[in-house]
Amino acid sequence: MALVLDLLSQDRRPRHPEKAHRPDQPVLRKPDWIRVKAPGSARWAETNRIVRQNGLVTVCEEAGCPNIGECWEKKHATFMIMGDTCTRACSFCNVRTGLPEALDADEPGKVAEAVAKLGLEHVVVTSVDRDDLADGGAAHFAAVIGAIRARSPATTIEILTPDFLRKDGALEVVVAAKPDVFNHNLETVPSKYLTVRPGARYFHSVRLLQRVKELDPAIFTKSGIMVGLGEARHEVLQVMDDLRSAHVDFLTIGQYLQPTRKHHPVVGFITPDEFKAYETSAYAKGFSLVSATPLTRSSHHAGEDFAKLRAKREAELGRAAAR
Repeated sequence: MALVLDLLSQDRRPRHPEKAHRPDQPVLRKPDWIRVKAPGSARWAETNRIVRQNGLVTVCEEAGCPNIGECWEKKHATFMIMGDTCTRACSFCNVRTGLPEALDADEPGKVAEAVAKLGLEHVVVTSVDRDDLADGGAAHFAAVIGAIRARSPATTIEILTPDFLRKDGALEVVVAAKPDVFNHNLETVPSKYLTVRPGARYFHSVRLLQRVKELDPAIFTKSGIMVGLGEARHEVLQVMDDLRSAHVDFLTIGQYLQPTRKHHPVVGFITPDEFKAYETSAYAKGFSLVSATPLTRSSHHAGEDFAKLRAKREAELGRAAAR
């Protein structure tokens, strides 16, 4: 974990002070299969207006998601709570690193209001890591879930959480708030954690997902990794096995794209055929749902995917009742 103390104003801080003096990394030319539509439609502008009016942060913007044009066109936005500054310094991530500001007590209400204005049937809420907080922000997550439930009771809620490392009791608080989907990304294979995700611990993250199912089996669990960071195929398959051992329902696999020359380089671009092979393997290992494409991201098509998960569970329960 890297916690950066900087006395300069937020606007004058470098976005990634821990990376500022690293040598530039090479940037590979993107292949033809990685092409996205530039944002700018009227519906995109309306989503942007609602986000700005409510003073909200979205991971779509902060992480430089390539799917922002498509998602905001559909009025889908992933809200990032607890500020725009993370206490971790992962080498792949474009979110600002540093000392976060105090929590905004009004944020749960602001998120709930935006969800209602956008008319979301399914919402994804994520956050920066907040290692500076005693509970890692667990109570704030619960407050946001509660506010959305009160304002839009028909909206289903998916959360993408930090690992709550060394935050005893934090996970229990979030699970008790009963999100419909609990997502926590492993991000990469274990051998890459030291260089890609140094503040985290692979088996802690796997255990976190397993614990969610132990606490509330009704909650769908989800996790995702990036490929193209130098991992071997057999390592990706082992991650699948580890997640299935934790009874994870939904796996996402997407191509890592380098935000800047100071970030971890793209070691290779995985072809669409290779992604299809990963999808086939994941389904064979027992995942209920798999999304594995170059542009797959954790919250991409989240609403549609949740509907598929729920329909599959209902069908399985129906078959069991008919026996």
